[in-house]
Amino acid sequence: MAKKILWVDDEIALLKPHIIFLESKGYEVVPVQSGLEALDELSQNHFDIVFLDEHMPGLDGLETLKRLKAKHMQIPVVMITKSEEENIMEEAIGEQITDYIIKPVNPKQILLSLKKILNKKELVSEKTNLSYQQDFQRISMDINMIQSPNEWMDMYRRLVKWAIKMDDIKDTQMQEILKSQFQEANRAFFKFVKNNYEDWVNGGEDAPVLSPDILKNFVFSKIDSPVLLVVIDNLRYDQWLTIAPVINEYYRIAQEEMYYAILPTATQYARNSIFSGLMPSDIKKYYPQWWKDDPEEGGKNLFEKDLLTAQLKRLNLPYKLNYIKILNYHFGQKIISQFGRFKNYDLNVVVYNFVDMLSHAKTDLDLIKELAPDDKAYRSLTRSWFENSPLLELIKLAAQNGMKLMITTDHGAINVKKPTKVIGQKDTSLNLRYKTGRSLTYEKKDVYAVKQPGNIKLPSVGINSPYIFAKEDYFFVYPNDYNKYVEYFTDTLQHGGISMQEMLVPFVYLTPR
Repeated sequence: MAKKILWVDDEIALLKPHIIFLESKGYEVVPVQSGLEALDELSQNHFDIVFLDEHMPGLDGLETLKRLKAKHMQIPVVMITKSEEENIMEEAIGEQITDYIIKPVNPKQILLSLKKILNKKELVSEKTNLSYQQDFQRISMDINMIQSPNEWMDMYRRLVKWAIKMDDIKDTQMQEILKSQFQEANRAFFKFVKNNYEDWVNGGEDAPVLSPDILKNFVFSKIDSPVLLVVIDNLRYDQWLTIAPVINEYYRIAQEEMYYAILPTATQYARNSIFSGLMPSDIKKYYPQWWKDDPEEGGKNLFEKDLLTAQLKRLNLPYKLNYIKILNYHFGQKIISQFGRFKNYDLNVVVYNFVDMLSHAKTDLDLIKELAPDDKAYRSLTRSWFENSPLLELIKLAAQNGMKLMITTDHGAINVKKPTKVIGQKDTSLNLRYKTGRSLTYEKKDVYAVKQPGNIKLPSVGINSPYIFAKEDYFFVYPNDYNKYVEYFTDTLQHGGISMQEMLVPFVYLTPR
């Protein structure tokens, strides 16, 4: 169906050549000579766009624009004006014009504006599809050629950026192809981690930056004035890219890194490892009073400040530490009201737990399942939360006070799709992406199994208690009530296993604008 244009100009007869040109390009143009005529047309007919002359006798362009927008907010309006005065443009922009053109206009200007406004999605979709199709084969080839941890980081960045570009197009076929390519990459990534992880955690030459390394590698050397380090629990790389444009108004990205979250990719292990600067078996060895094994009852992350303080002392770093964990909106507001004291500390660490709660809510609450049925919606929900959160207010205050900002996470999460059976004793851990406990029985092809936990620097919870980690988008289900739990947990966000989404996570260093 032809796009319908309302063109408003008191000298409309002089624009006949332009109208004929647009009609030859397939547009339908309705010409009127005054603002009142335009408003009358709009009350009776549907239009896709309005071209509006700014200088007209009687009801001028700006007044017409105000009345038009009061009733037809969604119609894009292109202001056409002889004037280049800044105040006129500011007023027009304030009334939500979509574009403006300075007279004299030529047909190509008009056509370009139309395509930019009316055909942008189609053009972007067409370009995105074509570009991805061209890159598809190269990605498949590159996946099979990867030989280093850094190359996997680059591949994950590449796939995530395609996923975000695909958010803006309607071609579900291309989106499904990209999903299948993510699955292909995760299959190869699992094999890579399985073959190399033990070497990495034991100091192998090709080891990437792991959870216990990030404070030493990325934070401590940059503390020469008050720093705000924000650890957003369970923040995936794609979610970071979603909230980055919001932060960009207040901070510039000085350095964007990626590191490997340790196994299990779960808060108890990964975040304690970050703050202690140690692998979990060493935390248990040196600080048994601050470690609880999986089967033990009680909070598993109650001593993060103590572990961080111990790391600073061990490295002989005299930084004055402020550590805060925000678990809800009201406590976040309270911290904002006390922000003045942040300037008294060298290192201000804020752990923010909302994203992790959001991912768990997707499992437990039907409402969240409806709001975030897929990764695209999950990214959108994350951004919506962030734009209205105390965390953004905290970041704004930090920028106003000239503080350096660092943002990271402890692990990511993946939408699980494929069940795999596991059998264990009553003391088997409850996580759906990893298990530890006595006498585990499992499908060997679906897991990375470590029979001697000490080999990958994990504490043993008992004799004959291996760790198993689910590959790709698999999740563990017990045989009892198997179908019930498969239905309940399929397509929920989980973490603890081996996937790019869980293990490859961001660390970003920012400076205030």
